[in-house]
Amino acid sequence: MRYLFGFLICLFLLVPFPVKAEEMVKVKLQNYIGETPKVTLELKGDYVTLDPTLTLIEGTEYGLVVKKGRLYLIGGGEEQLVNGTLALVPRSYDENHVISINERPYLGAFEFQVENGIYIRPVNQLPLEDYLKGVVPFEVFPSWGIETLKAQALAARTYAVSHLKADMNDTIQYQVYAGYDWKSSTTKAVEETKGEVITFGNSLIDAFYSASNGGMTENNVNVWGGKSISYYPIKADPYDPVNPWEFKLKRSQIELNEVEWDMANSWEDLVEQDTEITDKMKKWLARNGYSGDIKIVSIPSFQLSESRLKSERSLRGSISIQFLQRIIDGTVLYNELKLEDVNLNKIRPMIGGTLFKSYLIDSLDFNGEYYSMKGRGYGHGVGMSQWGAHFMGEEGKNYKEILQFYFPGTEITNLSDKS
Repeated sequence: MRYLFGFLICLFLLVPFPVKAEEMVKVKLQNYIGETPKVTLELKGDYVTLDPTLTLIEGTEYGLVVKKGRLYLIGGGEEQLVNGTLALVPRSYDENHVISINERPYLGAFEFQVENGIYIRPVNQLPLEDYLKGVVPFEVFPSWGIETLKAQALAARTYAVSHLKADMNDTIQYQVYAGYDWKSSTTKAVEETKGEVITFGNSLIDAFYSASNGGMTENNVNVWGGKSISYYPIKADPYDPVNPWEFKLKRSQIELNEVEWDMANSWEDLVEQDTEITDKMKKWLARNGYSGDIKIVSIPSFQLSESRLKSERSLRGSISIQFLQRIIDGTVLYNELKLEDVNLNKIRPMIGGTLFKSYLIDSLDFNGEYYSMKGRGYGHGVGMSQWGAHFMGEEGKNYKEILQFYFPGTEITNLSDKS
């Protein structure tokens, strides 16, 4: 793929280009595509393919399908076998050349790959600034003030440039990217800060950000290890709205003594009490080597260790899960998993980040029936709080002041000055 995309870059640069020598971004589409053997395609404008036997007509809806590890293009009354991967490059790079994938529009060049012999994985390549126009409105609210949007644009641009060599995708693993679904306010923020990035000691920083730090920023070493970085201090954040959260989890999920095992559908009738959480637990167990169909019976223990970080975030905890496994021959096994005094990053995925939103935990109580956890913030807390940046903008702070508060000691540099 590396060599094909190198060729695509050369071909892409032969078409009329908005900014000379602008950085190019390559991003895998996963967030909206998922894992699927089929996608729909529709072209607006003229596109070049690298296979002269393939013909795509503007305005025609095509199906791109994986069959036995190979790609087939279906549409216009015919089915065409794709030789290897499908590459599409616009004759001209502009907003009149758009590829819609499952009805979501994108600019730029594409390579459609077969992933794991089963799925289609589109890979989009386009100029950095236009990539950002598809990122910023999906990382913050476009209705927020322009100075907050500019701060987000710099954080997103800095992060993207520092990860250009990574195998980026369009999910929260990197940055949420939604293609050519631009908003006027965030487009303005990107254009008015064009090329600006955040640097420290003349090097790009890893511009981390999260939705809310709960009123207290975090140092990078407490989240990812490594060496502590000075522009990620632990300090109170008076601008973050704290964002309290709470979730509850019943100790007993299935009452085994009430199950009528002689009934034909007894296994299918076993339904947990808190399916949003137990579905996450079952996926975690499957990823960690527990095979077969799984039912969560109970959570006998769930507690936090007393140790806390300087930022007041909890560090370790314990949990035990009792569950049933139905293996391939229909045999049902009883099992129990115990994690004792482990890092909470091993437990949080069992609950899910949408409920267990941060490690800034105020309490974990048990009333004999269910556990109740209360906390603050949403995310890791390192770097910029997006909600905090919003309220700083509401108080009249400009984007440079916002960034200096969240990344103290850094500078704003233009990419053109670094080339």
